[in-house]
Amino acid sequence: MARRTKAKSTDTKSEKPAEDSAAEEAPVEPIEIPDDCVFIGKSTKPEYILLKLANRHGLITGATGTGKTVTLQGLAESFSDAGVPVFCADVKGDLSGVAAMGKAKPWIEERAAMIGYDVKFTAHPVIFWDLFGEQGHPVRTTVSELGPLMLSRLMDLSEAQEGVLNIAFRIADDEKLPLLDLKDLQSLLEDLARAPKTSTTKYGTVSKVSIGAIQRQLLVLEQQGGDHFFGEPALDVGKDLMRTDDEGRGYIGVLAADKLMQSPRLYATFLLFLLSELFEELPEIGDPKKPKLVFFFDEAHLLFRDAPKALLEKVEQVVRLIRSKGVGVYFVTQNPRDVPDTVSRQLGNRVQHALRAFTPAEQKATKSAAETFRPNPDLDTEQMIMSMGIGEALVSTLDEKGQPSMVQHTYVKPPSSQVGPIAPEEREALMEKDPVAGKYDESVDRESAHEILQKRTEERAKAAAEAEKAEPAKKSSGGSRGDGFWTALGKSVVRAVVPMATRVLEDAIRRNALGGQSRGGYKLLDAGEDNRLESTEKEEKESDNKDDDGSGYEPFQTIPPAQGASRIRKR
Repeated sequence: MARRTKAKSTDTKSEKPAEDSAAEEAPVEPIEIPDDCVFIGKSTKPEYILLKLANRHGLITGATGTGKTVTLQGLAESFSDAGVPVFCADVKGDLSGVAAMGKAKPWIEERAAMIGYDVKFTAHPVIFWDLFGEQGHPVRTTVSELGPLMLSRLMDLSEAQEGVLNIAFRIADDEKLPLLDLKDLQSLLEDLARAPKTSTTKYGTVSKVSIGAIQRQLLVLEQQGGDHFFGEPALDVGKDLMRTDDEGRGYIGVLAADKLMQSPRLYATFLLFLLSELFEELPEIGDPKKPKLVFFFDEAHLLFRDAPKALLEKVEQVVRLIRSKGVGVYFVTQNPRDVPDTVSRQLGNRVQHALRAFTPAEQKATKSAAETFRPNPDLDTEQMIMSMGIGEALVSTLDEKGQPSMVQHTYVKPPSSQVGPIAPEEREALMEKDPVAGKYDESVDRESAHEILQKRTEERAKAAAEAEKAEPAKKSSGGSRGDGFWTALGKSVVRAVVPMATRVLEDAIRRNALGGQSRGGYKLLDAGEDNRLESTEKEEKESDNKDDDGSGYEPFQTIPPAQGASRIRKR
């Protein structure tokens, strides 16, 4: 091509004759593009994707700065012009320019002249979306619609925790508890933690530790902005992602993802959710003449990184079957190896930009990427991948028979819309007059699981309070049956001891009445003239002392007998 030839002719000794240079600088004949295709660029011939085979999915790969975003923008424009709605994520913030008319720039004019492409600068119909509602219309869904599988992936739960989450969803279904937002799920988990035995009996084992772990992950998700994603009104994917304007052009849905990319799991889960909803809602239509929707999944490696087996199977199923519903999925990533083989084999249309191979691992990846194409005997695919410039790509698409074409070195067409972001005020003006203006801007909080479970908790607390009030009345009217253990024991002891004490007292009084005289607090046992009586005070003082054996009782004392001595004992 002209640009590559001029770049090589730097040596004056190798300069070509003037007539050859004039021939090279002669304008290229205008390229003819069929009506039933999406133009990509030009190699030795026009390279395009047949509209009837565009739902066979595709893959756009290449290192950072090689032109993937411009390729995506050009394809989105072409699909829109063909009447096909498009949905794409604006990861870097510069895809919003598709809503504004492009302007002639030197590189655009050079590329257009090189491939014989007549650039018709125009703006395209766009609907801006934003999970946080800042740079586009809010995008919401309910917890129930997301489901336990993708929610577990979003929160990075273990198998045991995912099992508990499945039980929670099952209880919500059985008890008709709508799970709309995160507070509904939080309330359900709290209710489940209060009655683990019931849940264990009916649904399986429920661990309070697992419930606590899920609640902590819900808190993390809320801090990442996940609470903006859940609620109502939920996005009507079957209608608002598949709109066309009055001129028959497809609307390009642009998701503002620059902030969303700070939470990679939330970003990947959200896009997968949209695909799953399209798969479930759209009817089977076989192979239409053109797709009902084309879905560009940028930064696709985030979807597959550390994904559990169940999620990979879900992605594979969606990609394999959604084509029959008229949806084409195009993954955009840096390296073809980012996409698992089970998914990659479903992608028929491929655009490979340059890869950098400085390390052995990168060289191996480059070789692997070259082997994914149908070989071209006139092209060293592996070497070309490492030597291409910006805006150049290796292209292989499905031909009329549905077979991959031979790989071709292609110069990608320039876009007809603005390259780069639009101003915030331009974005706001477009949002005010697009077909979904005012539909999703205000959230709705209707009665759901949180309110229902809150009422149940209040009713339980009220019933418990009434039962507690009724308990004292029952005790007072119920006699001994209402007495506690210690009360009953005390009564038994009193009943046994009082009669015994009464008898002992009666015996003591009787003995005192029949006994001898009392002197100074002592009783004479054997009267005698020579008895030596000690005073009452002395005996009372000695009685306070313990005996040698520590028993606390003073033994009977024997006073040495004199003539006619008497023995006394403590009274």
